[in-house]
Amino acid sequence: MAPMGDNVVVSNMELERLLSMKGGKGEASYANNSQAQAIHAKSMLHLLKETLDGVQLHAHDIPFVVVDLGCSCGSNTINVVDVIIKHIIKRYEALGIDPPEFSAFFSDLPSNDFNTLFQLLPPVASYGVSMEECLAANNHRSYFAAGVPGSFYRRLFPGNSINIFHSAFSLHWLSQVPEIVLDKTTNAYNKGRVFIHGASEITANAYKKQFQTDLAGFLSARSVEMKTGGSMFLVCLGRTSMDPTDQGGAGLLFGTHFQDAWDDLVQEGLISSEKRDNFNIPVYAPSLQDFKEVVESDGSFAINKLEVFKGGSPLVVNQPDDASEVGRALANSCRSVSGVLVDAHIGDKLSEELFLRVARRATGHGKELLEQLQFFHIIASLTFAE
Repeated sequence: MAPMGDNVVVSNMELERLLSMKGGKGEASYANNSQAQAIHAKSMLHLLKETLDGVQLHAHDIPFVVVDLGCSCGSNTINVVDVIIKHIIKRYEALGIDPPEFSAFFSDLPSNDFNTLFQLLPPVASYGVSMEECLAANNHRSYFAAGVPGSFYRRLFPGNSINIFHSAFSLHWLSQVPEIVLDKTTNAYNKGRVFIHGASEITANAYKKQFQTDLAGFLSARSVEMKTGGSMFLVCLGRTSMDPTDQGGAGLLFGTHFQDAWDDLVQEGLISSEKRDNFNIPVYAPSLQDFKEVVESDGSFAINKLEVFKGGSPLVVNQPDDASEVGRALANSCRSVSGVLVDAHIGDKLSEELFLRVARRATGHGKELLEQLQFFHIIASLTFAE
């Protein structure tokens, strides 16, 4: 019999150090399991460009600075930065102003696989090459790039230094699992579950409070860092239900087959029930009201757009009728975003066993998953309040 998962429980202090999407370029890596995010992001480009059209442009913006917060390690972040900068260049040209130099900061937690990300970056254009020549050369980028490690719930940049903040598919990740949820002496203890989908109302409200505390910290930091006339475009997982225990697509991703796989390990004696109960996915899909309350309470930003957007399925498969491919896709999708935390909690070997069970269980519900597993996103376009 395998040992009862004797790895140390991941504390909230360690979460910031450990949390990242799965790095590298393997089968379960984020780089190879973020096609759905790319599709969802592409479907929102018209909304992003609306935000970019509201950014104030000045000849003295040298350099013009773009930041992607929660960039992860795939090509999606590079693609969106490219879209942003090309759109801003067109706006400068339409105004008859020579475009300035551009800087792009890719920011995520220190554990992010920045090496894989930087390997995907195209080379910068050679010195002396004009902006027009740079844009015409598809294999070159028209901006200087740097990585910025750290939590976006705190300050990351000098004051009044950033023109555009972009963040997609990241703000639903909490800075920590609420301590009350892990405390066996409280009513909020999430016994028997690894996520809040279907949990008690008091447990879900603890997650809601943590999300709103984190978002308040995020907005406070950005209000200092963003230049006057700048803009933010934010996208995170959302839900259409007012009930925080109904986490929508996130609930189906983490609250069904993923949950059942943890229960399998307990029933098979591979881990203890306490070990399972001490693991909680630090994700909260907010409602529009959850989000709006924080922005309005902060008071620094005006809401130009705040809406729920149907992104679609997180599963991208070549053969939808192949149930085993759907099962693997779900397991890889779960593993690409939560695998690092699972590995730290129960070790690599038991983690492998867990995700094999996720795939096996999901294979039996392939058609149902493709039909029902749909993600909704909250989209927010913010500028400074007058």
